[in-house]
Amino acid sequence: MTVTTGRKLLALASATLLLTACASKEERAGVEQAASGSGWSAGMPVVKVGLIGPVTGAFAVAGISMENSVRVEIDRLNAEGGVGGAKLELVVRDTALDPAKGVQAANEFAGDDSVGLVIGPALSAFYNAAKPVLENAKKINCQPMVATGDFTSVKYGYRAQDPVSLDVQKIVEHLKAEGITSVGIVYEGDDAGKGTAAEIQKQAEAAGLTFAGFQETRNDDQSHRAYVENLKDAGAIWISNSAGGAKTMAAAGETGYKGLIVGGSGARNISFVEAAGDAADGAIFSATYYPYPGKEGRDTWKPGYRTHIEEIEKRFGKNTGPKTGAESPKAAEIAADCVLAYAKAAEQAQSIDPDKVAATLDSIEISDQETPSGNSISPDKHEFFGIDDIHVYQWKKDADGWHTVEIGK
Repeated sequence: MTVTTGRKLLALASATLLLTACASKEERAGVEQAASGSGWSAGMPVVKVGLIGPVTGAFAVAGISMENSVRVEIDRLNAEGGVGGAKLELVVRDTALDPAKGVQAANEFAGDDSVGLVIGPALSAFYNAAKPVLENAKKINCQPMVATGDFTSVKYGYRAQDPVSLDVQKIVEHLKAEGITSVGIVYEGDDAGKGTAAEIQKQAEAAGLTFAGFQETRNDDQSHRAYVENLKDAGAIWISNSAGGAKTMAAAGETGYKGLIVGGSGARNISFVEAAGDAADGAIFSATYYPYPGKEGRDTWKPGYRTHIEEIEKRFGKNTGPKTGAESPKAAEIAADCVLAYAKAAEQAQSIDPDKVAATLDSIEISDQETPSGNSISPDKHEFFGIDDIHVYQWKKDADGWHTVEIGK
């Protein structure tokens, strides 16, 4: 190398150092972010994930489970470098089952440019109230606890739960195969209840079953006995996904109801078994992948699900029913799927721009071996899961205690 060349290189290096020294903190952070991970920059040091759900009150177990799963997945992704060099940060807002608080939280997140993903508001009525806010603000949002309603009309919203249409399809197929000829429903008279009842009636009658009616419950009901007695001649009774479902299951035991108790994924909650006791034995529910209380060894579990659940157990423990000993993880794995899908879409788009992320989410493919829930993510009309991701499980009690078995494989 000549002296002249050496001097030019030295001058170039000196100029680079001078420019770097003069750059603002924000500019230097951008350079550092662009140099990390996959080589693209999110343009900010932190991308917030806003979670809206009931973390206090009667349905707190659901909100806390969502928070646990989202936190575990965020920590995992941050350990791998975050998203575009930015760290993910969880911000939780409690609805306490108050729809107004859900809308208030949605407005807060909608006005915060650092929020890249909103999870919730949990429950159909709450989401329906907040949906216009999230759409108008172009906030990518993911719904792991909204079973009813149509997501084809939204651009930025995605459902990460088994929709009631698929749950009903699986259960109606099972009822028909078992020779059961009628089905009724006991559910709250809200958006979720009305939507579920309409779906059951439509699919049951199309399959040649008699729809035995919709018994609308109230939140202040002390017992669901009268509702169950009104459907005593039905071959099956569909119960609510929320806390009211436990009351219906308990009432079925009290009245000696002889038909089948069926429901959606909410019925996997051990509070239902706690409320009903032995009456829960034989109850059937449709849900996404859920091997946890089963008797098969963990070596049969899908790897992403197993990793997620075992980290949940390590950090938060598990729920154990004081009366029945039934167990469940303190997790809502489908909420963690929301974070994984968002992060992968942003990485593929190399951007956190909501339009680019949404376009990528519309065609993303994530294997069921990788996801925290053990379900494949392949959005169709903004639905993460399809009919092949829905299973039918049955609660059983034997000498080893309570567990679930998959039926109709």
